[in-house]
Amino acid sequence: MFATSADAKSRLRIVPVFGAPVLGLLFATSAQAQAAAPAGANPNDPMAMVIQFLPFVAIIVLFYFLMIRPQQKRAKEHAAMVTAVKRGDTVVLSNGMEGKVSRVEDIHAMVEISSGVNVKVVKSMIHDVRTRGEPAAANDTKS
Repeated sequence: MFATSADAKSRLRIVPVFGAPVLGLLFATSAQAQAAAPAGANPNDPMAMVIQFLPFVAIIVLFYFLMIRPQQKRAKEHAAMVTAVKRGDTVVLSNGMEGKVSRVEDIHAMVEISSGVNVKVVKSMIHDVRTRGEPAAANDTKS
């Protein structure tokens, strides 16, 4: 599939025979690996080991800033929104139902999804607060 030939600088060169130059990069021989290393490089050099691990550290930092940190920010915003839910708010639940909050407790909220139909839901399952209602005097009085 690949043929090797020597060029003017007496280095091994991979020549694609069947038009697949990418595979030549994947299958490097030990002679090519030794030729790629600098002549005075010491494999036990601490600086060489640090440079070898720098790409892994860079990938971890990149994952933190692109994936972990935004997710934590969204979770904090959702927790603040759920704790701020009060009676009279129109909410969207995680299953897509819309309703009006009729009662708020520590962990649960009572949501009126239709006239006369109240559903007790866990507050963390509230996906979004669409409109804010006017503040009510107390949770246990009906208006």
